[in-house]
Amino acid sequence: MPTPWEYTLHIPHDPRAVGICRRALRDILTSHHLPTLVEPAELLASELLGNAVRHTEGPAALKLRRSGPTLRLGAWDTDPTPPAAKPPDGGSEAGRGLHLVHAYADDWGWFRVNGDGGKYVWCELGAP
Repeated sequence: MPTPWEYTLHIPHDPRAVGICRRALRDILTSHHLPTLVEPAELLASELLGNAVRHTEGPAALKLRRSGPTLRLGAWDTDPTPPAAKPPDGGSEAGRGLHLVHAYADDWGWFRVNGDGGKYVWCELGAP
């Protein structure tokens, strides 16, 4: 059984931070010998963090945790409002993020953080 590990990347309210986190995520997973998780984890992290940056005014964070065979990705933001999956309209890419998370992740959910401390949206991928 692999040793559990956890990383947290705190980011400013800046759309460029999503790409920076994707690159850091790729480096983390590669260094932990999980190359098969890089592509799905990058997609999921991009959607979670993209929502955090797009729909809130404050900072955000990406958390990665490996525990046993599971990789958990989570995004914290300052808005306690529940995430809502909007039906994508035609060719629009707006509102499709949570649909992708639901389709690609093995499990996902969210919770409020300490009342008005924002929310944490998470998803899990089974590691090989």
